[in-house]
Amino acid sequence: MYTTSSLFFHTLAQVGITHAFVNWGSDHPALLEDLQRQRVDHGDTVVEIITCPNEMAALSAAQAFVQVTNTPAAVIVHVDVGTQALAGAVHNASRGKVPILVFAGASPSTVEGELKGSRNEWIHWMQDIPDQPAIVRQYMRFTAQINAPENVPHLVRRALQIATSEPKGPVYLWARREVLEKEIDESLFNTPASLCRWPSIEPSGLSPSAVNVIGDALAHANNPLIITSYIGRNPAAVAALEMLSRLMAIPIFVTCPSATNVSLSHPFFVGVSFLAPGTHTPLLSTADVILVIDAEVPWIPMNKDNQGNFERPSDEARIFVIDSGDPLKETIGMEHVAGVAELVCRASADVMLYQLLNSGRTGAATGFYTRSRNIQAVHDAFIADMRNAETLAFEPNVPYLPSRIFGALRTAVENKVPHPASTLYLNETISNYPLSWSHLHPDTPAGMLSSGGSSLGWALGASVGAVLGGVNAGKGAGKVGYELVVSVVGDGTFLFGVPSSAFWMARRYETPFLTIVLNNGGWKSPKLSMLGVHPEGHGSKVTGNQLTVGLGPVMPDYVGIAVAATGGWAWGKRIAVGDPLGETMAEAVRIVVEERRCAIVECVLESI
Repeated sequence: MYTTSSLFFHTLAQVGITHAFVNWGSDHPALLEDLQRQRVDHGDTVVEIITCPNEMAALSAAQAFVQVTNTPAAVIVHVDVGTQALAGAVHNASRGKVPILVFAGASPSTVEGELKGSRNEWIHWMQDIPDQPAIVRQYMRFTAQINAPENVPHLVRRALQIATSEPKGPVYLWARREVLEKEIDESLFNTPASLCRWPSIEPSGLSPSAVNVIGDALAHANNPLIITSYIGRNPAAVAALEMLSRLMAIPIFVTCPSATNVSLSHPFFVGVSFLAPGTHTPLLSTADVILVIDAEVPWIPMNKDNQGNFERPSDEARIFVIDSGDPLKETIGMEHVAGVAELVCRASADVMLYQLLNSGRTGAATGFYTRSRNIQAVHDAFIADMRNAETLAFEPNVPYLPSRIFGALRTAVENKVPHPASTLYLNETISNYPLSWSHLHPDTPAGMLSSGGSSLGWALGASVGAVLGGVNAGKGAGKVGYELVVSVVGDGTFLFGVPSSAFWMARRYETPFLTIVLNNGGWKSPKLSMLGVHPEGHGSKVTGNQLTVGLGPVMPDYVGIAVAATGGWAWGKRIAVGDPLGETMAEAVRIVVEERRCAIVECVLESI
């Protein structure tokens, strides 16, 4: 016997979805029954089911799975409450432009047994709300209700067609319990439902006139500059970006990255900023041509450097904005960059970069040789400053600085896993973003990811999804998955990530990863935000605990949480003042790579 639920799973498998990250509820009897039918009939389920004790952990895991594999995944949650429990992960998937199919059941609409699946539990009244998809609609690219089994294949394919077209993002389908229970004819179940007639929108390029204008501007520029945030989500674009930069001696500066956009060793890569005042490149204010490619926030107009000068382009600068899906940032209430641009273009980064490379203008760059030497010097100074910070002499009774911790971590990783393609960093360090994105920056595309959004708690669940995705996509030097996934988080972020659920998932599905917890005693970012507005105010004179952004004085046992959630499977250690840093990092890496267990290292920083 087949039901709508049978058809739903069958359709997911036909369109290429291999994994569903699930949190079951009272709306899912038909789904659970059909999964067991599949096991009885075929020995396994057509889609691999990953049980997730928390919905945010589920969606975070699915997001990282998609980020690694570049293929959609499914998330299944429970009525309105499960939809709400997806929490900030919905924001991350939307801002990160990650195609995920989210499905939720809904309370039955019949109450007297008229249909199979009618209301027979008290919660069916509590969970019946007027507009369930409204909970997430503004974050979704598409929402729809499945009202009958006959249109399941159409709705799934329509949803994925939109999710995988720029601007990519999550989609939401839902169905009432009676619909999921409805029996269907075998002929409907056996009807093919591939995506071959439901293609994503093809990547687009620049218009011929835009190629001419931008190409001429770059060729005649004295001080060109490229700014990007997430061009690395499109691996094909990274090589083209580096090639254009080399051929025309254009420096690349990265703001608020969520992917590895350029190799660390690229001679014209000049730095990273998360746009705190005084941290943008000085090249911004002197640039005469600025190419902004796939960037959310390339500069903040009101910010000033340490000399009181605005960190923004000059009024004479020619600014060109190119984005693969949303150059006007239509889902952001107020945006400034498109308001000062000469051209704003919707174009896929790899397509438009190769258009510029093939335009015949790359060999005639003004001031090429002098600029090359100058930019190389900026790059070399950037690297030297980082490495010097990693080797500063240890001061007694002073906690390790983040730069020292990142240097020790990177060294341990490189010594144990020498091939860079076999390691993936997941970065959710927040107040330490600028340092971690610099010191841990891989020298290979796709070597580091973050959520692409600002809702904290992504990294731990994401680590499970990344390990699964690495195996599924044949990542790593051996094409069998990553040897090492490293999740670097703050202490606040660790707690936001529902660690009991995430580490349980890691144990259940044998997805070992290394977690580095940077423990500064609380939420440093809200304190920094306050100091940005009230630098000399009352709050500037008190501790984090008094300001109520601290997590002390009695701190959680972060290592103990991970060990307990895995039933003792995870290994962990706490590093405080004077404890061996390099040796502990090396042992943690060894535990994950050799013993295939989770490892967690808590690093105590100076308290906020």
